[in-house]
Amino acid sequence: MFKILFLLLLGVGIGYVLRNMRGIHRVDQTAHYTILLLLFVFGVTIGSNHDLINNIAYFGWQALVIAVLGMLGSFGAGCLFNHYITKKEEEQR
Repeated sequence: MFKILFLLLLGVGIGYVLRNMRGIHRVDQTAHYTILLLLFVFGVTIGSNHDLINNIAYFGWQALVIAVLGMLGSFGAGCLFNHYITKKEEEQR
């Protein structure tokens, strides 16, 4: 995990240093296709894993529960934040 964070921060640093370089903004255009390619490769890897495919019902339910709870938590936090900001704006008027 620290490798991933390190690589992310390294990329941010390199992007910051090279931000005025001509043509560097083309990288942004290719990011979408790179993500699609990574998702495709990830799908092929999942599809070729026999243990995962044999237990897809079990893992699928777990993934569904985690995804739904994550969305509900994000939605709830967003609503609380919106309520807090709205209340603060009303007090300033």
